[in-house]
Amino acid sequence: MAKLSFEFPDGNKKEFDSGVTAEDIAKSISVSLAKKAVAAKLDGKMIDLMQPLDQGGKIDIITSGSDESLQILRQGAAQLLETAVKEKYHDIRIGEISADKDGFFVDTDKEDRQVSSDELEELASKMKKIIKNNATVNRVYLSKDDALKEVDGDPYQAKLIAKIDSDNILFYSIDGVKTLAQGVVAPSLKDLKHFKLLSVAGAYWEGKSSNPMLQRIYGTAFFKADALDEDLKHRKEAKERDHRVIGNNLDLFFVDPKVGAGLPYWMPKGATIRRTIERYITDKEIAHGYQHVYTPVLANLDLYKQSGHWDHYRDDMFPPMKMDDDEMLELRPMNCPSHIQIYNHHIRSYKELPLRIAELGMMHRYEKSGALSGLQRVREMTLNDGHTFVAPDQIQEEFKKILNLMMEVYHDFDINNYTFRLSYRDPKNTKKYFDDDAMWNKAQTMLKGAMDDLGLDYVEAEGEAAFYGPKLDVQTKTALGNEETLSTIQLDFMLPERFDLHYVGEDGKEHRPVMIHRGIVSTMERFTAYLIEMYKGAFPTWLAPDQIQIIPVSDDKHGDYARKLNEKFRALKLRSNVDERGEKMGYLIRDAQTKKIPYTIVVGDDEIKNNTVSVRKYGEDNSRDMSIDDFISEVLHDIATYSRNDDDDAKSKSVDKVK
Repeated sequence: MAKLSFEFPDGNKKEFDSGVTAEDIAKSISVSLAKKAVAAKLDGKMIDLMQPLDQGGKIDIITSGSDESLQILRQGAAQLLETAVKEKYHDIRIGEISADKDGFFVDTDKEDRQVSSDELEELASKMKKIIKNNATVNRVYLSKDDALKEVDGDPYQAKLIAKIDSDNILFYSIDGVKTLAQGVVAPSLKDLKHFKLLSVAGAYWEGKSSNPMLQRIYGTAFFKADALDEDLKHRKEAKERDHRVIGNNLDLFFVDPKVGAGLPYWMPKGATIRRTIERYITDKEIAHGYQHVYTPVLANLDLYKQSGHWDHYRDDMFPPMKMDDDEMLELRPMNCPSHIQIYNHHIRSYKELPLRIAELGMMHRYEKSGALSGLQRVREMTLNDGHTFVAPDQIQEEFKKILNLMMEVYHDFDINNYTFRLSYRDPKNTKKYFDDDAMWNKAQTMLKGAMDDLGLDYVEAEGEAAFYGPKLDVQTKTALGNEETLSTIQLDFMLPERFDLHYVGEDGKEHRPVMIHRGIVSTMERFTAYLIEMYKGAFPTWLAPDQIQIIPVSDDKHGDYARKLNEKFRALKLRSNVDERGEKMGYLIRDAQTKKIPYTIVVGDDEIKNNTVSVRKYGEDNSRDMSIDDFISEVLHDIATYSRNDDDDAKSKSVDKVK
């Protein structure tokens, strides 16, 4: 019998007969290791503990309780859930099942009706009963023909089997029910004691909107009860902050797959928030020396071929459109080639540098439907984009100025939880990244040097750069725990070369500028999503779509006074409304609080008599009587200070960090 050689993590090697399993290898090391083993890794690939092996390599035994074993536990939970679902619904069809760092899911489809959230508790009880009776997971191998017979009548399972490049198809048998293996599970489910079925939601088969909508059952599992409790607590907090939930409750935006997945519609309140952000960042950039422009959302495909986007970014671009004169037009995936045209439209002098160009530029990205999520991942977006053209000796100073601008903006929005990441290319990936070692080494060294000189902490990440150059990314976490890039500064020597950019130097000769790409507040979509989650929908007064809600005690008696106040407030450009619904006072006040309106004022006989207002701020239980002038002064000060309630010293300190 042929011998197979395996290398262990400590470098030792050992030979075994062909057909050996990872469990056998674990037993050869120690009985205790075999008892704790749940799976193994062979040359970095996760394998079943009971799988007969026909080739050697580097092997690592995965034990219960380790970080990697959590996915094994959850995959077992997914296979067990599929078993319980099949036992409860004999006519059910099963799509994909999977486990990851967030939990596990099983996609299901029924003819009459889909599985509802009301049935999750019963399914969980059935899972626990199966574990109690028999936690063993048996492995059953079938030929492809027999496997297809086993899933006869289930088109989803049949398609999954057809994709497997083998005639030896593995099924897991739990409680006598066979389920197609869609991941690695442990030989026993005895450790599956702490799990929770969370929710159900629609999910397109294979992630394609043209395919049937299946019902996805979500769950999670942990080795310890306290870890599960902590996760459920985090999920509750995340749901309370989820911008999709808050956006729906506050009527800020919606996305309807029937009219275009990943294409958000901004409702009036959401549009007000976005417009406020746009005006703020435009004014801020102009004050920092940027010149704002407008450029077309379409361009000739040749522009993106010259920039390199077509070669390195094509998978994220929409297909070109052929016009009647054979011109090929492309929805732009990025704004930088457009801003290069602005620069190139005139002969530039060294006296004009740094030349700062900015735009709220609309872009389109071909995002997969499965990756789309509310405002965070969309197919049409408007980027707060800027490009600075500098002489080489101006790079560090301009880099510092951009960081200062970024810190000012973060201060005004009260953003404090972020980290810096230097994103480099992967030198092995010549398909994704422009192939010029000297350029990359120079740009990465300069970027790292600038951060070191500024004394800022950062992490380094290979393979995260833009295709044309390294970048500094500012990383934040969404309410759901996903890491997102909020802001970025990118150093680019490549595009000035490809577009043959020049400026006339002090010596009268042509010189090549360096291009710095930067986005301060990301796209309007992603930034708004971030703010919704950060503020939990309770926007500071300057950003709130409705700043003041006026409630007359009686419309007949006090309505005219309320409407006069409303006119006065609106004349001061305050976003004010009168609630004229005539409902009970307590209900109207609670409704204003539910809508998270910063100021609710009630007017009745006393307020008319004394020319005052009764003011209640969002989140406060008590009301205050104020003169109209004092109330207006308070609101205007609240807006002028971005609701920060701090002084200019705090602002200057935050900016001084990068001086």
